[in-house]
Amino acid sequence: MLIIADKRIPAAARKKLSEYGEVVLFKTSGLTYEAISGHPDIFFCAVNGQLIVAPNLPENYKSILRNHQISCMEGEQPVGGKYPETAAYNVVSNDKYLFHNFRYTDSKINELADDLDLIHVNQGYCRCNLLPLKNDHYITSDEGIRRVLENYHFDVLYVDPKDILLPGMKHGFFGGCCGVWENKVFILGNLNHFGDGKKVRTYLQHLHYEIIELYDGPLFDGGSVLFIA
Repeated sequence: MLIIADKRIPAAARKKLSEYGEVVLFKTSGLTYEAISGHPDIFFCAVNGQLIVAPNLPENYKSILRNHQISCMEGEQPVGGKYPETAAYNVVSNDKYLFHNFRYTDSKINELADDLDLIHVNQGYCRCNLLPLKNDHYITSDEGIRRVLENYHFDVLYVDPKDILLPGMKHGFFGGCCGVWENKVFILGNLNHFGDGKKVRTYLQHLHYEIIELYDGPLFDGGSVLFIA
């Protein structure tokens, strides 16, 4: 299994992730602004089992995918220098729904999602702010997303992102600290260092997830941890 993570995540988190698969440390240069330049959820997304990558994803990462016989499709829109040119692939999907601000979604994603219910949110950085879990449960750090999901009668936990580190920005977002694989939720940081950490821990335990805290420190927004089988 490949695990794609921002090159800037703490060294202890890299080491812990390597226990679960081959870690690919991700970075780009000159494509978008520095704070998100190594964020997987800006350049990759998965919809209906198909991996979609930005067309300007650096060639060395496309080669890594090919060498591991991982099928991927290039989207239409390159990642640009500023929002919303950075949001085309920052979607959340599961087996029933696709969540995004559909003013910005790449057309290839919409094509692949023709059998999913589309749920519009105003936040273009949807994956950064929304963690999808089992049985229509979600955690979000965006109030607008929370209101939309509650209107659909989903079970949603809102958390305040003010404690989350994102170098170069005031703070990061909760979804960007996390990755989900099978019945495990991986978190870049320790929930004991997060103001709403107890709420998150209780919520995940109630859903019978195993919580993998990747290092003992504050939550770090690395643009999600991407697991590719």
